[in-house]
Amino acid sequence: MPRIFRPTFLGVFGITNLQLGLAFSAYGVVAMIAYLPSGPLADLFSARRLMATALLATAAGGLVLTAIPPAGTLRWLYAFWGLSTILLFWSALIRATRQWGGEAWEGTAFGLLDGGRGLVAALLATVSVSLFAALMPADLDGVTDAERLAAFRQVILLFVAITALVACLVWFTIPDRESGSRGPEQMFRTTDALHVLARPVVWLQALIVVCAYVAYKGLDDVSLYAREVLGMDEVDAAYTSNLSMWIRPPAAVAAGIVADRWRVTRLTTLCFLCVAVGSALIASGQLGGEWTVFYLVLVATSAAIFAMRGLYFAIMREGRIPLRYTGTVVGLVSAIGYLPDVFMGPLMGFLLDRSPGPPGHQQVFATIAGFSLAGMLASSLYAFCVTRTDPPV
Repeated sequence: MPRIFRPTFLGVFGITNLQLGLAFSAYGVVAMIAYLPSGPLADLFSARRLMATALLATAAGGLVLTAIPPAGTLRWLYAFWGLSTILLFWSALIRATRQWGGEAWEGTAFGLLDGGRGLVAALLATVSVSLFAALMPADLDGVTDAERLAAFRQVILLFVAITALVACLVWFTIPDRESGSRGPEQMFRTTDALHVLARPVVWLQALIVVCAYVAYKGLDDVSLYAREVLGMDEVDAAYTSNLSMWIRPPAAVAAGIVADRWRVTRLTTLCFLCVAVGSALIASGQLGGEWTVFYLVLVATSAAIFAMRGLYFAIMREGRIPLRYTGTVVGLVSAIGYLPDVFMGPLMGFLLDRSPGPPGHQQVFATIAGFSLAGMLASSLYAFCVTRTDPPV
């Protein structure tokens, strides 16, 4: 919701960019801790039960959000979501996807996963923005705080209902396979972590995820950039952010299909290059109020960012990580790779509040460009390490 409705979210909750960033950071800190035990849990227990429970807990937290809690409570709520969406959900999701795709179609499976997630997110974003626009008065300049709050509360309830519905779909569609049905070679062992830690490609994969996720978190600034730099109203700004979300499904699916026919690291390197160039262009301040050029840059960089989200776990095949280590690798890589959940929100909030208007946004996109260049280097090193080491973990 903050990605689509950031200006409205800040206004309704009466918080600054930094306070919202601290809530994101609370999520990130808890998530970082939860990633490590989530891996062994995914290797031991049924994905159906883990994921359904996580989704229901997340929906329950959404009901708390409808009360429009103060900034302190908001941080605790995001911390709770860090636990509900990661400990029981994340590694189970990745393992189930990798198992479903198999060795031949692993890239396609991850592309379809992120493309499908993107399609649902884009549809939900479109519906929520349309609902918000319909509930707001025609004259947006004269809207009252009470009218904005009432409309936004209905948007929150929409997100809650969809999350609860997905919990039901997960329960009835994902096979329930208990740990007891797995052979000894598939069970998690404490030595697994030591095997994983000894592989340079695992640490490089974590760095790739860090750099790609910084770019993804940077999309949180799109709606506020459209509002403060391009001069859009809050509804048009939300639609602009929604545009980038519609790029996600085709970009992720296409990247997954190409990855099964081409080296994942090459494709990842090209994506980082695209993000670096696009972000540097925005950071230069040369776009000014040029909507058309901004839209072109937004589409290109969004496609690259979402393509990487469909690739950075499919890269495990190129690194020859066996299926039985998937949960452990995902837990370790995610604990490091999703560190931007901890620092990117406060950093963006600090930059935007310290330098209001265009300068703050330019600094945000300059940061994204720098991390993208680091991601290019990590992808190249990953490819080099793979060619130098033949045996898998």
